[in-house]
Parts: sequence; structure tokens; C-alpha cells
Amino acid sequence: MKTTVEIPDALYRQIKARAALQGQTIKDFLVEAVRSKIASDKAKPKKKTGWEAAFGAADPKDVAEVQRIIDDEFSKIDPDEWK
Repeated sequence: MKTTVEIPDALYRQIKARAALQGQTIKDFLVEAVRSKIASDKAKPKKKTGWEAAFGAADPKDVAEVQRIIDDEFSKIDPDEWK
């Protein structure tokens, strides 16, 4: 598939030089770079937020149950009462 991407001039020059040093075309260099980025993102664990981040790793079933309870309790709050 073909696509058009705008790359800043300075970055393009770096890409072109790196590709040439590795004996690759710019296309092959970019495809490899994107594949590498996707693979590394998949390998990274998702960053936990809120209370989950404070308590570290736990059994996902327990986490889901605690989150369900929290969500259930917060759904009972009337936003008008908090004004």
C-alpha cells in the first residue's frame, strides 16, 4: 500500500543517511522502524493509573471486582448534590 507522510527535512536526512549506512532503501528502513516501534509497544505493559498504580500487580479478577464495586458506588452519586 502506498501512503504519503510529511517528515521534517532534518529527520528525513537522518533517515536517508542511516538507511544508506545499513544498505537499505528508505522504504525498507521506515518499514523496519515502524515494525520495531509496534513490537516494542506491544511488549510494554500498560501503565496502570489511579488506585491500581498505587497497589501494584494483583490478580486481574480481583482488580476487576474492586473496579466493579468502585464503578457501582460512583454510579449512585447524584452530580447535582455535589454542586
